[in-house]
Amino acid sequence: MHIFITMMEIRKHTFLYRILLFVAVVAVPVYLLIESLGEQAEQEETEVFFTGKETCKECHLAEYRDWEQSHHRRAMDYATEQTVRGDFNGTSLQAQGRTHRFFRESGKFMVNTDGADGQMHDFEVKYVFGYTPLQQYLVGFPGGRLQTLPLAWDAENRKWYHLADHLYADQTIDSNNWLHWTNQAQNWNSMCADCHSTNLVKGYDPQTDSYQTSWSEINVSCEACHGPGSRHLEWASLADEERGRMANFGLQVKTSGIDHQQYVNNCVRCHSRREALQDFDHSSASIYDHLIPNLPEDPTWFIDGQIQDEDYVYASFLQSKMHTKAVRCNNCHNVHSGKLLFGNQGRQYNQLCAQCHQPEIYDTPEHHFHKTEGMPGKGLVSVSGKKFDVGSGSLCINCHMHGRYYMGVDYRRDHSFRIPRPDLSIRYGVPNACNQCHTDKTNEWADDYITQWFGKSRRYHYAEAFAAARREEPGAAQQLKAISGDELYPVNVRALAVQHLGNYFPDSLKAAGDAFLHDGDPTIRLAAVRAVPLATTADIQRLLPMLNDDTKAIRTEAAHLLLAVGEAQIPASYQAAFKQACAEYEQTLMYNADFPGGKFNLGNFYYNQGEIEQAVRYYAKALEQDRELHFVKLNMAYSYNKLGQNGKAAACFADYLTHEPADAAALYSYGLLLAEMGSYEQSLEILLRSYQQDRHRPRVAHNIAMMYDFMGQKKLAADYLIREVELMGDYNSKAELLRFYLSNQMKTKALVLSRGMLAQFPGNGELNELVEQLER
Repeated sequence: MHIFITMMEIRKHTFLYRILLFVAVVAVPVYLLIESLGEQAEQEETEVFFTGKETCKECHLAEYRDWEQSHHRRAMDYATEQTVRGDFNGTSLQAQGRTHRFFRESGKFMVNTDGADGQMHDFEVKYVFGYTPLQQYLVGFPGGRLQTLPLAWDAENRKWYHLADHLYADQTIDSNNWLHWTNQAQNWNSMCADCHSTNLVKGYDPQTDSYQTSWSEINVSCEACHGPGSRHLEWASLADEERGRMANFGLQVKTSGIDHQQYVNNCVRCHSRREALQDFDHSSASIYDHLIPNLPEDPTWFIDGQIQDEDYVYASFLQSKMHTKAVRCNNCHNVHSGKLLFGNQGRQYNQLCAQCHQPEIYDTPEHHFHKTEGMPGKGLVSVSGKKFDVGSGSLCINCHMHGRYYMGVDYRRDHSFRIPRPDLSIRYGVPNACNQCHTDKTNEWADDYITQWFGKSRRYHYAEAFAAARREEPGAAQQLKAISGDELYPVNVRALAVQHLGNYFPDSLKAAGDAFLHDGDPTIRLAAVRAVPLATTADIQRLLPMLNDDTKAIRTEAAHLLLAVGEAQIPASYQAAFKQACAEYEQTLMYNADFPGGKFNLGNFYYNQGEIEQAVRYYAKALEQDRELHFVKLNMAYSYNKLGQNGKAAACFADYLTHEPADAAALYSYGLLLAEMGSYEQSLEILLRSYQQDRHRPRVAHNIAMMYDFMGQKKLAADYLIREVELMGDYNSKAELLRFYLSNQMKTKALVLSRGMLAQFPGNGELNELVEQLER
């Protein structure tokens, strides 16, 4: 019962240095020191707070008017005559095997659809969500929940549609399904709220499983990006000569005088797939204090980093040469209106690129090899269903920013700005822009044209290393090392290479691992922390300093991993840091405990803390919320076993294995439990099933042998001990077989085996004596 599933420098100054430092401080004029302390005290006494968009309007009217046209302005609102775009005038929609109706009642916007019990009910729409190309609607539920209806309004084609018909076309989503609109997957408080409102506080209470979610403004307003405005208003009220005392105009977030990475990071909190650690804090020094952006890997991205599922731009943009060359979001977008700088009609797109790329070279048929507007021909319909008119092939974005439809009608472009690579499509099954449009042609056809136009050579792509790593090819480790250590690669691709080293070639990571653990970028450090194999005391020692990292994400990840090895393994010098990081980790788990995965992780946390009953409680809550999380039943089984409730443990194993009958590890653990319970025949049956699923696990063969030996079936016992030796070939496995031969008076076999062992392990006195004894 030993298998357990888990889901995720102090500078030393010399005495002389300290004396010199003291002298330097004393040498500062006293009046400057007093003024500085006074300013600090004033800043600490002034509590910052959100003041609302209207306080910005007087001085920033142009930006305010731009914002009024933006999607941010319409991110969320109350359902009123002015905000609701859908047709609620007695219309209906046939979808998912039901008839859904949209109507008005006493001035309210109503929907008749299937509820949590699977029956049709009337629901009042409380809020609208988004504006175009689709608008969604929120319904209030007990416990402070707002749930997102799957019935959305297609604003461009002016019709209702059911999201499940587009997102889950191959299945019917009933009320028991995690994806049903009444369940957590479609919960606004946890899935949507923090990016659609300003100053969002989720307010989840895991004890009551309820929310008290709040905001200062219902939509994405000025302070969502700039931070609370109270001290900025103080700054504005000061005389010009006084303003210099307040840094950054009194705002917590810098939006000017910063580099491109800092600028892009101002957008990452919403424009990324990520793990949340806490409510957003504008004063945080690093994005890794409140979230962890996902790395560009399956299933959200293809192996070459192209978008697959919704990615929200950030991880794609980081892969691009644009980001490497210090291009920022506002080089293409008006950040207040959200619109493109030159419009979104025809060749206006190319004007964006012409800011840097010479149009006389790139905006020509000699570069794009496509027809231009007005030329004869037929349009094309892409793989995703988007129509491209004649001439659109000459637009930069259609070759370098191809997109996909999400949520049925929302076409989003890949911001990694890549060149089409049909050769990678041939090798790895990834998309390419050529065949996305020319759907009647093959990847080989597209690759031939690329060769005609640009030659045979192709740049090395990191997808080659990642694919080789998946196949565990010996040379892949060296390729991954080269990528992870090369700063010319995007930082999230380098981090993914570190992660792959940890997953596929952990031994090869150790030599370079320390450099990654102390890299200047938290993206690399976090990947290195997750890649450290905690197999030895030295591994634990390498991870301990990360408990004092500058960022919360890395401190809590280190605590999470070290919890599994046990507090007894933490040296006294790190105990305080370990306890503090564990407390932060528990807070993060509590914050995310509204998700079933969060409850599962919280259960694991308490299991590792030895609070087994608490662990069982949260495992049960996770299963109650999502019945498809069958793996949770395994951890429940281990927990019940620790509590001495083996009957419940066995029931959990049996339930799990009805859904995952080929899980060899689970079968093995179940077999051991049954033996512990005295159900020997059933235990043997389950152990044999485990061995049939995976014949490369020597401990399974050993336990089967012990069971046969116990039942008196000596030949079968010997057979499985021999199989253990064939798998292991070490001294211990052969010694087990030798003991079996001796205890069962099989002296001839014992002599042959002991002679072979003596030849393999010469100088072993006990073996030598045994051979002599058997020979006599």
